[in-house]
Amino acid sequence: MKLFQILFVLFLVTPQVFHADISTDQVKVAFTRSGYLFVKTEGKEEKITKEKAVYPYPPEWSYDGKLLLYQKLVTDSPDDPDKMSNELWVYDVKTKKHQKIFYNGNNPQWSPTENIVSFNAGGVLNISDLKNFYNIALGVDDYIWQPDGKGFIASSGATLRPDGWTHTILYTISIEDGYKNIPDVMNNGKKLFAIPKEVKKDDVSVISIGAEKLTFSPDGKWISFVISPTASWSMDSDMLAVISADGKDFEVIDEVILEFTPKWAYTKNLLGYIAGGGRIVFGFKNKDMKVTEIPADSTVNLTPKNYADLGFTWIDDNSLVVSRVRETEWSNDPKKRPKPVLCFVSLTGVRQLQVTNPPNGEGDYQPQFLPSIGNLSWLRKSDFAEGHGDLWKAERNGENAELWIKDVELYSIYQQHTKTGSQ
Repeated sequence: MKLFQILFVLFLVTPQVFHADISTDQVKVAFTRSGYLFVKTEGKEEKITKEKAVYPYPPEWSYDGKLLLYQKLVTDSPDDPDKMSNELWVYDVKTKKHQKIFYNGNNPQWSPTENIVSFNAGGVLNISDLKNFYNIALGVDDYIWQPDGKGFIASSGATLRPDGWTHTILYTISIEDGYKNIPDVMNNGKKLFAIPKEVKKDDVSVISIGAEKLTFSPDGKWISFVISPTASWSMDSDMLAVISADGKDFEVIDEVILEFTPKWAYTKNLLGYIAGGGRIVFGFKNKDMKVTEIPADSTVNLTPKNYADLGFTWIDDNSLVVSRVRETEWSNDPKKRPKPVLCFVSLTGVRQLQVTNPPNGEGDYQPQFLPSIGNLSWLRKSDFAEGHGDLWKAERNGENAELWIKDVELYSIYQQHTKTGSQ
């Protein structure tokens, strides 16, 4: 497949090629509000926690939607209120029971094939079967489950030594023979690839200190990830890269920032991402929606001149919806910052169509397409930096838009697994 050059024309009309049922009976939403955790299923909203708490990350649904994983910050000691632990909890939607599975872990991830949870604790990768936890491997920074649930791809960051930084290395970790009796956790990783100490794209280069946001392509043959330099530097400049699953082919794709997560199309090896360095507080600019065909045969820039994109979702393999603003300098006054609208963008068409019209003073962020019901969802709020807003839904062309859940902070949506084509 070759991507075609796009002609950028913005219309305030809606495309007539879409129609979808706006029923949300097949989706579940978990979200935080004012220090409590809620779920909304079959149109009913329920508060599932009784005590107020701090939830630092969005809750996560298990692959079958029966369990909900959430993280809660707690104070380790009343004598040291600044020392916090990140507890990992699981909520059973049917029995309505909560269960703590670990006292201080991070980056928990559900298995893609069964209800077990992996997590990192001080560089140790573990798996919990919701009864006990088991050590899997040491020295892990970031990781992702392999699509078949038989192991992981993990990264181990560079360390500073007298002669400079070491390499950041990617590993494969297998649990094909089971995860409860790993014979040697100190040697349970196989080196996949040593990332060059410095990576470059055009005239931009970064040193390779870490690798994160690992994601498999739809066919499982490629892994995308973001190479990051030192902590402060990584706020402004990182590199998106891909590697073949066998570790033989490595490509640097483009400069990005950690604010935005790259996403693969549903069935084709098309990698979507928002390109451009510089944190948002330096201005709403240099943020272009791009799609690269992997291997990197061609790249298309989908953002018109004088605009910037702040988020996106794939609709199908040929189209996306982006959250878009006019390029604007940063202002310390939230009222003067631009408010994005959602725009439908086709990879092969000649038009880009605005599909939402938020009221003055509000913008539309975090678009997410829900293939199981053919609907589009997004967060409508007053500012990019605002921590909460209202969750909206509509047909994918923006028609029949309505408020779904009021006053949402962090959230995740579970939908029945469906194959998405040209809907």
